[in-house]
Amino acid sequence: MSMMKSLARVAAGVMLAKGIGSVMKNRQQGGSTGQSQGGGLLGGLLSNNTGGSGGGLSQMLGNRSGGQGSLGGLLDKLGGSGGAQGGLGAVLGGLVGGSATAGQLTQKDSQPSNDATFGALFDDAITHEAEPQTAPTPEQNAVAALMLRAMIQAAKSDGHVDDAEKQRLLGHLGDDLDDDERNFIREQMSRPVNAQDLARDVPKGLEAQVYLMSLLAIDFDSEAEARYLNDLATAMGLDRTQVNDIHREAGVTPLYNGA
Repeated sequence: MSMMKSLARVAAGVMLAKGIGSVMKNRQQGGSTGQSQGGGLLGGLLSNNTGGSGGGLSQMLGNRSGGQGSLGGLLDKLGGSGGAQGGLGAVLGGLVGGSATAGQLTQKDSQPSNDATFGALFDDAITHEAEPQTAPTPEQNAVAALMLRAMIQAAKSDGHVDDAEKQRLLGHLGDDLDDDERNFIREQMSRPVNAQDLARDVPKGLEAQVYLMSLLAIDFDSEAEARYLNDLATAMGLDRTQVNDIHREAGVTPLYNGA
């Protein structure tokens, strides 16, 4: 399968585990963004208090106005008009940090060019639970693999991945993975958690999207996760206001107080 389909399946599994998969698929719109009140997530967890009502990513997916009620829509919004800078070479550098299978994975089920945005293809893959109707480009597959790497790193940031978390991340991949895809997933699951290493591999222009997908993969209930998000944001050059804006767009508690 393409890396776009793999990412969509993992993201769908995460959303279903959080009880919000049906909201994503039905594209409900309208209402508020569900911004949280109170202190920041990082400060709250360090004080043994989660702080704020959260609201959850369901509000990003289900209660947004202006036709941007999907995760793909928000990914495109965060990317602006430019996307990743530096071309395929830069994106491939962030794919798996030098995996020998990188080139093969980006070429699978791809086409040289298309007119679709990354977010549109991602939403299409989730909606149809299959390959997107428009084949992704190698660049889009590479971005999908980078986002998948980010989700796995974030899920492991609390110091362990138990069976429930593995099922949430990988349980929806199915049996149609080939050896290269299995090796890629196995490699990502075995990599040590290192926000700085991930950040170094993120091409300019993809920082906010990588942060959002990392945010999607955590449960907002541990100091280690909050510290990981802080370390990742800092390493990618996202300031506190940018980070809190992403949290507010997602309808979850901001990471920082007063930003």
